[in-house]
Parts: sequence; C-alpha cells; structure tokens
Amino acid sequence: MLLRLDFHSDVPIYQQIRNQVVAAIASGELKPGERLPTVRALAEEAGINMMTASKAYQLLKAEGYAATGRREGAVVHLPEGGANPETLEGLRLRICELRLAGMGKEEILALCGKIFDGEACGK
Repeated sequence: MLLRLDFHSDVPIYQQIRNQVVAAIASGELKPGERLPTVRALAEEAGINMMTASKAYQLLKAEGYAATGRREGAVVHLPEGGANPETLEGLRLRICELRLAGMGKEEILALCGKIFDGEACGK
C-alpha cells in the first residue's frame, strides 16, 4: 500500500495514515487478514518516527480496523457493531457544512454516491 503523506497539512501524520488505511480497507485494496507493514517498516518507508507509526496502528486497533498478534503482527480487521457514534456525528456535521455551502439534498446524495463508488475526492 502506497501512502501519500502531506507533511505540511494540519492533519497529524498518524491520522493521515489511519485515514488512508481505512480508505484502502473500504475500497478493497486491503483485505481482512492481510498483513500490514511492521511499525519499523512503515516508519522507514514513510520517513517518519516509529512513535508516529505506532500511534497510527494503536488508533487503528482501538477503532477495530487492525488486530495484532505476536506472530502475525498487525493485520487488517473489520470492526464489529456498525458505525460508531463519532463517525455518524462527523457525517452529520459535514452534511450541514455542504448545506451551508449551498448544496441541495440531491446534490449531496449524488456526491455521496460518487464518493461511495470511488469516483470523487482523489479516487
């Protein structure tokens, strides 16, 4: 998996890694049970501190997108229990922002469809 990190972004590097791993799982680029690079390998490949890579993996594990084991290391995992409340609140806020920007319901739904199908937002 190729990460595209923006070192000038206000979004922390560990969060960028988390976001890109989640997007790769959702798109099917990463499959459940697939091994993720070790913390050391990720840090070296991305040119980041090992603590940053570790923090990204800790977040992925806490959210249920990764599981860790002594022999397997970090592997892709699908979270159980549906969308978490924070994700739903974030979506609600983004929809409010789109409405305030002048988009109507049909435009927002069409945009959501494009994003879901991987046709918008950098895909």
